[in-house]
Amino acid sequence: MSGAGVSTNKPEERPRSRRLSELGHLWRYVRRYPWQLTGAFIALVIAAGTVLAMGVGLRRLVDDGFAGGNAALLDQAVFVLFGVTLVLAASSFVRFYLVSWIGERVVADIRREVFDHVITLPPSYFEMTRTGEVISRLTTDTTVLQVVVDSTVSIAIRNALLLIGGTVLLIVTSPKLTGLVFLVVPLILLPILIYGRRVRRLSRITQDRVADIGVYINESIGEIRTVQAFGHEPEDRKSFAGRVEDTFRAAVARIRARALLTAAVIIFAFGAISVILWIGGHDVLSGRISGGELSAFVFYAVVVAGSISALSEVVGDLQRAAGATERLLELLSTRPEISAPAQPRPLPLPASGAVAFRNVEFRYPARPDQAALHGFDAEIQPGEKVALVGPSGAGKSTVFQLLLRFYDPQDGVVLLDGVDLRDAEPAALRARIGLVPQEPVLFSASVLDNIRYGRPEASEAEVRAAAEAANALAFIEELAQGFGTDLGERGVRLSGGQRQRIALARAVLRDPAVLLLDEATSALDAESERNVQQALDQLMSGRTTLVIAHRLATVLKADRILVLDQGRIVESGRHAELVRRGGLYARLAALQFEDAALLRGGDAHSEAAAG
Repeated sequence: MSGAGVSTNKPEERPRSRRLSELGHLWRYVRRYPWQLTGAFIALVIAAGTVLAMGVGLRRLVDDGFAGGNAALLDQAVFVLFGVTLVLAASSFVRFYLVSWIGERVVADIRREVFDHVITLPPSYFEMTRTGEVISRLTTDTTVLQVVVDSTVSIAIRNALLLIGGTVLLIVTSPKLTGLVFLVVPLILLPILIYGRRVRRLSRITQDRVADIGVYINESIGEIRTVQAFGHEPEDRKSFAGRVEDTFRAAVARIRARALLTAAVIIFAFGAISVILWIGGHDVLSGRISGGELSAFVFYAVVVAGSISALSEVVGDLQRAAGATERLLELLSTRPEISAPAQPRPLPLPASGAVAFRNVEFRYPARPDQAALHGFDAEIQPGEKVALVGPSGAGKSTVFQLLLRFYDPQDGVVLLDGVDLRDAEPAALRARIGLVPQEPVLFSASVLDNIRYGRPEASEAEVRAAAEAANALAFIEELAQGFGTDLGERGVRLSGGQRQRIALARAVLRDPAVLLLDEATSALDAESERNVQQALDQLMSGRTTLVIAHRLATVLKADRILVLDQGRIVESGRHAELVRRGGLYARLAALQFEDAALLRGGDAHSEAAAG
């Protein structure tokens, strides 16, 4: 099977479409709401029709009212105008409400679909893509689409209707003057078609610069303790200011291009109206058309020109939306290779927890020239406790990554309970595995929600029992709201030992057949380590356990030790046996013994000095 990763074209490798056809993909979201769409369109037609009807009333008013001296018609026109205004206001209200509703609903649907897709992508995708960029696409780009769907499209359709209706009435009113209008229309459309491409390109650049800002904020604020501990604030301010200025310059270039486009269209459109008005005035003087017809023609010409001007502005928004749609489609088109097979093979029941790696060869997508595991073979029996030992980069964490099927090996197979992981449903195999990382991962939610993260359906009684088994119940009950206490971002309101016991309670509640421990006590003080270790001993009882071991105490309790070096198992056995061999494990153990001896010697010296 091919290597792990995702099938994707990087953004810079994809051809950039210069058309607005990307927006056509929005239709599959909009068409889900036919009643709202139909009502909005009817309201748009009525609103446009009432505006165009004013031109007919204007012609009658000038020819029959003013020219004929008909005061009654003038009085009647006021009431008709008021009625038309009410119709226009009502239809505009309906249009605005329904179109805005559709816009909000569509953007909500897109955000959900994009997020639902993103969380299915394997870790390999996020090795190649910055998290801040993904966040930008979920927020900034969808906001751009929201503006387009709930206002820009409405404006575009309304003005398109006014343009079509106004053009028809221009022809009916005066074919000669309309012919002159058609002669100048290409002059108006030319800058829209040509310069609009530049607006779209600059819009895409602006959105990319905004994504850069999001990435930098995410990294700096997410690691604020490191930033402040190293006094890096001045450099971060300088770097962030540079990114902000780059974004500002890109935005100014886009604004300048769009403003020039709008100005050019206005000059051509209203310049043409002035010329046509001059020609039409001479036709009135010569009696070829009436004053009312010229007034109506000018009204329609203004409507048509205003529509073209509005459409030129809309094009800028549509160009930005096309860029945003393109970026979102890039994300949605990314297909993970880590997915469920068409017909997944069920894992046997009950779960036993047998794990096997057979001639596994694996390279990370970000490091294709370096083998993380090479010819890796291991058979782990149900209920066996196996420690993984070795220098940094030996491949210990990679064993966990493959067992969780975050990646697939390029060669060889990984099996759980006799089933090749590639043949199983990923969710089903992960349901049999519990992970306790060295640095516990907690979320900005309550204690209750954090513990039942792996089993959302668990009852409060089950959560409480899990907390007690993890030696966490006592301190949880001392919190202000007990299990309802919000832990803050990354669990900042708890100590390291408390966070680790919450993570252990989560694993206890999941009741996995296979337990993966990344030495959950290595970063804790002595008291916290004792509390966590007691919970670990209970959690490991009766289940298959793989431990990435950093401390000798963990190794001594293991049924077997696998010593890894450069992606291979170089030694296997129990502690005493491996020490006698004098190999890599013996050297690693000697270093730990020496450190422990130095620590004991230092403590004894301190006590003697105090005496």
